[in-house]
Amino acid sequence: MSDKPIEGRMTAASGSGVVVFLIGMRINDFTAVRSWWPVARAMAPMIRELKEDENSGLLGVKTLLAGPRETYLVQYWESKEKLLAYAAAPDRSHRPAWAAFNHRLREGRGKVGFWHETYVVPAGSHEAVYVNMPPYGLARATEVVPVGRKGERAGERLRMA
Repeated sequence: MSDKPIEGRMTAASGSGVVVFLIGMRINDFTAVRSWWPVARAMAPMIRELKEDENSGLLGVKTLLAGPRETYLVQYWESKEKLLAYAAAPDRSHRPAWAAFNHRLREGRGKVGFWHETYVVPAGSHEAVYVNMPPYGLARATEVVPVGRKGERAGERLRMA
């Protein structure tokens, strides 16, 4: 998708439920490169694997920096079942990365931190607005549509969803 802003007020076309998965890491000791560098490198192959599989359930992802110590990803998923299936699949990249990370945590004495949060958002419980933005967030993960198609106000968009 283009990074060219779309003029005006837009929203996300998604009228169905969505799962929002936040996952991140925090560098607690910058000198412990052997502890945090493998953790930082592990996510890209997983995201690539998910994007290459059109049935994975991953709708979209955005990487964000939260200062010099922290990075995290916002992921949009079709369902919690697809997210959990990927996490548990023995033939996918997540399981070995998770095992290696847990090993590193035990050895690292707190030099790298990790977190994730999962939100299951039912249909009708989310809305979005983007003003003079390129496709972003949920709209980039699904489809960008003019606000008027789903309601001019947040309350209207929530009722319509």
